Amino acid sequence: MRSSWFNKLSIIIGHKSPVNWLFLCLISLLLLIFVLGSSSSNIVDLAPHVPVSLIYTNYRRVKEQAAVDYLELRSVARGISRQREFDLCGKERENFVPCYNVSANLLSGFKEGEEFDRHCELLVEAERCLVRPPKEYKIPFQWPTGRDVIWSGNVKITKNQFLSSGSMTKRLMLLEENQIAFHPEDDRVKDYSRQLAQMIGLGSDKEFPQAGVRTILDITCGFGSFAAHLASLNIRTVCVAAYEATGSQVQLALERGLPAVIGNFVARQLPFTSLSYDIVHCAQCGIFWDEKDGIFLIEIDRVLKPGGYFVLTSTPSKTQESSSKMKRRNMLKPMEELTQQLCWTLLAQQDETFIWKKTADINCYASRKKHAIPLCKEYDDVQSYYRPLQPCISGTSSKRWIPIQNRSSGSDLSSAELKINGVQSEDYFEDLKFWRSTLKNYWSLLTPLIFSDHPKRPGDEDPLPPFNMIRNVMDMSTQYGGLNTALLEEKKSVWVMNVVPATVSNSLPLILDKGFVGVMHDWCEPFPTYPRTYDMLHGSGLLSHITSERCSMMNLFLEMDRILRPEGWVILSDDKRTIEMARALTAQVRWEARVIDLQNGSDQRLLVCQKPFLKK
Repeated sequence: MRSSWFNKLSIIIGHKSPVNWLFLCLISLLLLIFVLGSSSSNIVDLAPHVPVSLIYTNYRRVKEQAAVDYLELRSVARGISRQREFDLCGKERENFVPCYNVSANLLSGFKEGEEFDRHCELLVEAERCLVRPPKEYKIPFQWPTGRDVIWSGNVKITKNQFLSSGSMTKRLMLLEENQIAFHPEDDRVKDYSRQLAQMIGLGSDKEFPQAGVRTILDITCGFGSFAAHLASLNIRTVCVAAYEATGSQVQLALERGLPAVIGNFVARQLPFTSLSYDIVHCAQCGIFWDEKDGIFLIEIDRVLKPGGYFVLTSTPSKTQESSSKMKRRNMLKPMEELTQQLCWTLLAQQDETFIWKKTADINCYASRKKHAIPLCKEYDDVQSYYRPLQPCISGTSSKRWIPIQNRSSGSDLSSAELKINGVQSEDYFEDLKFWRSTLKNYWSLLTPLIFSDHPKRPGDEDPLPPFNMIRNVMDMSTQYGGLNTALLEEKKSVWVMNVVPATVSNSLPLILDKGFVGVMHDWCEPFPTYPRTYDMLHGSGLLSHITSERCSMMNLFLEMDRILRPEGWVILSDDKRTIEMARALTAQVRWEARVIDLQNGSDQRLLVCQKPFLKK
């Protein structure tokens, strides 16, 4: 039904179609602008008390508004509606991980394990849609309950996979009707951890930090029980495992609230800098270390810090126990030659567990036999993004060649260690001061939002959200890990995945030296994780960076939606113009979003979003 003002307009200009009279209005508006523009000098003469700059500003606003009105009128005339929300993807993409398409990799000629590797260069632009959760998906339990009990519908492991798994798995897991329960106090895991500590000369695993052990890289981590135990000792363990179509170890570890990332070093390096971890642990990981001239072992040496340990464990079945001595001898023979070239020492061997220690003496490499594994040239030792495996020993020319026993304890670095990483103490502590203040603002902003949206969710015993609601945070554009440090100081029970953008100054070595979890990543590509694996995403200046790299902000939002769990949170900080652009995109991914003016006189704005739980 036409309104009264439309009927009056029809009397004046006659009965015309809506398109015709809209364009007549537009022409009249443009003529008015032309008249104002041509007579602006007369207006100034008649009204000298009005500043010229103000008149110019108002005139410019009229021109800008005219352009906006023109676009809106054209949209109405053509019947074009606002950009619509994205549809939900089909069921087949519930656990979709881009860049890991085994079929496409095989067709492209990748084989011998490379078909399971990451190949974003083969990524085909698919229909844009929102990855939906499985029908049985439920919001994870609060921490720390969620570390030991998860919903079976949230992960891809099936009952048949569980029943066909080994006795160790069944001992650690209890599969009920719709839950998977883990035994947090299993004596076998405790005994194993204590055994490793004693093999390197400690009294118990509680003394790991005294030996310089703060971070552990666990290759093919199973279901994360070893990492869960070490977490109780304040030792950060990161699971890295190859992509799996079903029964994913990485997905299950993240669902338990434990750090994990998809990684496979069949042909490319892991997304970590050299000299990153104190212990690299491999239990039944199925890797033949002596193949390809030991290049897999060389990659372990690359990420292992000086004085660090490589732990290799294999559990034989009963039929293998009779010949276990012969198998150990056959395995040790090629390993012995390789480890000598790498300047590793076999520290201890007990049953099926071997521990090697990497040299802390840089002069060891000069005393090796001829034709040993060469040292990388200085330019070969620069960390690149998923570069091919290098058949040379890395890190020997690095200023970060510091034995783990000589490093600072905790996350505090000395001024000398900061200088080694190319960071001035003043800049570092100024950044930390900023994040301490910012974190308090974040918490004060989020607390009322969570209480108003979910008034019954926080438990009475821990009523300060999101302390027990958020298990992990991804800082998508970190510099020095300041947000991570501030969270630790406030004793928040979360861990942070610190992501250093691949196209900025590489601060990942500093973050890993602090004992934090971190990777390098290019946000023009998808992140190597499964859907619904993070509770909160944070990005400071990320959107401006993406725009400067000429990457799609819409693709970034779709990727963030994929890796964010339902009812998870997003905090983005950027300039006003960029935040306003991002705010328009949140409607397409169906997020609830609020723009917050910091009221500090700056151009910075916050965009606080929550992802809804879409079931259909």
